[in-house]
Amino acid sequence: MALDPDFVADCFYGPGGQLIDEILRIDAENHIVVCRMPVGAELPITREQIVHPVRHPQHVSGALMVHATGIVGFVHAYYVLGLRHAAGWVGYGARIESARFHNIAHVPGDALVLTGRVTQLRKGATRILVKYAFEFHQTDKLVYQSKQTAMWIQTNEAPGETIAEGSESD
Repeated sequence: MALDPDFVADCFYGPGGQLIDEILRIDAENHIVVCRMPVGAELPITREQIVHPVRHPQHVSGALMVHATGIVGFVHAYYVLGLRHAAGWVGYGARIESARFHNIAHVPGDALVLTGRVTQLRKGATRILVKYAFEFHQTDKLVYQSKQTAMWIQTNEAPGETIAEGSESD
């Protein structure tokens, strides 16, 4: 499905930082989301590469793929968990347990298919801890795979109330 304007407006990043142009699948029951990310020379970081056809071919940078995991996590939070940035929910990457770059994501090249799957979820009233497994493919090649943890935090505070840092009470 095309990106919903409400999703685009609620995202932490503007359209240039959202990277995806389509949501291919949302499996709310199994906490799986799949998105499409077009690749091209205009991508952030990619456009700054000094390209050599053999030693440094143009590609989607690893840093951009790590950023894309945050966008896939936001898709999960928005469509599966029902969290809204506008309602005070914000997500942060907390840990990259493992990350592996299997192949270069070529530019120009076919769009990447980004899959995010929840492996663990702990919900509290104001915090949600999510462990994700990500796989990014370009055509039939696995280009990136990782296991990461994110924390979603409700930042709206009642008058005189604060969310204690490191609180485990949720």
